[in-house]
Amino acid sequence: MIADAVPFGSATYFAFLGLLLFSRSMDFLSTWIATPNLLLEANPIARKLGWRWGIPVNIVLCATFAAWPLPAVIVCTTSVLVAARNLQSAWLMRSMGEERYRFWMTEQLEETPFGLFLFCLFGQALLVSAVGGALIWFSDLMLVPFGVGLGMVGYAVAVVLYTLISVWRKRRPSR
Repeated sequence: MIADAVPFGSATYFAFLGLLLFSRSMDFLSTWIATPNLLLEANPIARKLGWRWGIPVNIVLCATFAAWPLPAVIVCTTSVLVAARNLQSAWLMRSMGEERYRFWMTEQLEETPFGLFLFCLFGQALLVSAVGGALIWFSDLMLVPFGVGLGMVGYAVAVVLYTLISVWRKRRPSR
């Protein structure tokens, strides 16, 4: 059953632990490539923890979630999708520099009709959620497709939430 825990120290536990450590590491690596000073980090918790506390906290979370397969699959899926999204623009962020990239993005946002921006943001989230929802719907509660589907929906929610937080922070000083 998908709600069952796995024994600590079992082969299954270590398999989930390895997947969690890999996926969370990819999220961290892609974030570091994009914003080594965390200036562009949209997640306020991650920004507050910083690198010094973020890494040990994530290791503890990985060790904890590895005992529960469904949350492990959800976290792995979301982390890999976040890493992929980070890497999509990381080269530009790194080449321009964090401050210059943030200024450039703020300028672009100011020149874009806000409705168009929101349509694109919610459209992206809806499309990713639709694929995740289909996986959930057709999974027959099988662990991996169900967990991947929930991870995709969680990713879409995180993108909308953290993007809106970031946009709100950028727009606030200009009011």
